[in-house]
Amino acid sequence: MPRRRLRRLSTDLWPEGYGRLILEEATSTMAEAAARAGTLDRPTWILARHQTGGRGRRGRAWTFQEGNFAATLLMQPACTPAEAARRSFLAANALYETLAIYVDRNALALKWPNDVLLNEGKVAGILLESSGRGPYVDWLSIGIGVNLVAAPPDDRKDAFRPVSLTQQGGETVSAEDFLTMLAQHYATQEGMLERLGFARVRDEWLGNAARLGEVITARTQREEITGRFETVDDEGCLVLETGDGRRAIPAADVYF
Repeated sequence: MPRRRLRRLSTDLWPEGYGRLILEEATSTMAEAAARAGTLDRPTWILARHQTGGRGRRGRAWTFQEGNFAATLLMQPACTPAEAARRSFLAANALYETLAIYVDRNALALKWPNDVLLNEGKVAGILLESSGRGPYVDWLSIGIGVNLVAAPPDDRKDAFRPVSLTQQGGETVSAEDFLTMLAQHYATQEGMLERLGFARVRDEWLGNAARLGEVITARTQREEITGRFETVDDEGCLVLETGDGRRAIPAADVYF
C-alpha cells in the first residue's frame, strides 16, 4: 500500500540565487516561461498547481491530473545551444535524486534522452526549449512533469506505461515541497557542471541509466537503429554498438 506520510518543508531550504513563482493555473508552465523571458533577473522556477495544456516532446500532449507536478525552470545559461541541450542530463539527475527521497531508489532508472522510469513505467518527463539568434542561447526553459499522485490513462501510444509515485508505493508529497527538493538538487547539478564539467554530470547519469550495456532500439524520424547501449558521448548523444559499427544518435525515441 502507498505510504501516506506528507512531508512539510521549510522555505529556508530553497537554494540561494533561484527565484520561485507559484501559479494557481496556467496553460502550461513552458508557455508561462516563454511569456516571462526577459522580465526575470535570476533563474526562476515556475510551478502551476493546475495546468490545462501541457505538452511533451515533439508536440505530444502531457496530461495533467490534480496533485501532480508541472514546473519549468527559466534561465539564462550563457552557453551555446548544444551546451544548453546537455542540461537535460542535469535535470534528469536532479529528478532522480528528488524522487529517491520518496521511493526506493533501486526502482528508479533514467531513460535516454529525458524520461524517468519507476518500476519500468514512466513517472516523469523533461522538455527543453531555448531561444536566441546568435551563437549563444538567450533563454532556456527546462520543463518537468511528474506523476506524483495519478497517472494518465495508458493509451498504448508510448512504449512505457504511465505510472505515478504513490501508486507505486512512494510517499505522498505536495507539488510545492517536491519543487523545493528538486530546485536544491538542480542547483547542486549546476555547481557540479561549473566545477567539474559535463563529464562528471554524464557519469552520474550513466550510473542510473536504464538498460546500459543491453540491446535497445532507437527510432529516429528516418530510421530504426538497434544495438547495444554503450554510453552517452560528450555531446549527450546516445551511442549504440551495432552490426555496422558504432552509432552516435543525437535525437530518437528509445524502446526496449
